[in-house]
Amino acid sequence: MSTPLDWLSSLLVMMPVSGQLEIRCSYGAPWRVTYDRANAGEMPYHVVLAGSAILESPQGSAPQYLTAGDIVLLPHGSEHMLHDGSGAPPSPVHSRNSLNVEISENAGSGDRLDMLCGRFVLSPQHDRLMRSYLPATLVVRTARRDDLSGESTTSAQLAALVGLMRVESAADSLGGHAMLNALSAALFALTLRMASEPDTAPVGLLAMAGQPRLAPALTAMFNNPAHPWTLPELAKLCNMSRATLIRHFREKVGCTVNDLLTDIRMTLAANELKKPSTSTEAVAEVVGYQSLAAFRRAFAQRMGMTPGEWRRSAHAST
Repeated sequence: MSTPLDWLSSLLVMMPVSGQLEIRCSYGAPWRVTYDRANAGEMPYHVVLAGSAILESPQGSAPQYLTAGDIVLLPHGSEHMLHDGSGAPPSPVHSRNSLNVEISENAGSGDRLDMLCGRFVLSPQHDRLMRSYLPATLVVRTARRDDLSGESTTSAQLAALVGLMRVESAADSLGGHAMLNALSAALFALTLRMASEPDTAPVGLLAMAGQPRLAPALTAMFNNPAHPWTLPELAKLCNMSRATLIRHFREKVGCTVNDLLTDIRMTLAANELKKPSTSTEAVAEVVGYQSLAAFRRAFAQRMGMTPGEWRRSAHAST
């Protein structure tokens, strides 16, 4: 009998996220880097190892000041800019390749920025769901004190992981490229875990994760999505009333319980449809639909294409 997974582990099994560390930047002022909108299925990330930077994005949000230990994730793949804040024309940048990562540097002066840049990658159809429940820009700050109990915190774990990425990106070690990509994938999970811990976690799954009373409902839906879950059932698992469960979902996730359950089911269905030997009828049953017509309608509404179109597109991309 397999061990039940927590809901975040189940989510990452359902829609695996891989990582690619691509560039290590070393800039002195003045410097500025502009990033275009990412391709479908790509989420850029930046890790500030030393120095500082100012992050600007076109969504109208205020610029954010970044320092050593800060991690920036852009789940919507938004265009953005990083700069030193001086407003001066940037110094010319030169690139060179090491064994495992590209080095981008300039001849600027003053305190130098040391930054890792890469991307998280997932299926273009899966990234729609992930982006629906994550903010456009997510900044996690690891340079904070651990709690007084002396126990290892997520902040300390994340700092240790970043430290290992720093070492690997600076050395021409055998297997370094594979190691950096594996560490990048772990960086995604740890960043989400840490972002969910404060009371100020943004609306979506991160805010829901910070509500331990709601964890039983999330875990139940992710681990057994085919079950015909009802609001009273899920509320009972959380030891709360139906009205309270509905209110928490609206306030923390920004959707209904049924919306999330349907998204989970359609994500699982998309995975199952990739299997040539599995019929659409069987997939519908696996995700809890007794009516094939109802499944087709739900899939088309959520995924923007019919199950047959999704199956053909998935096979064409392999």
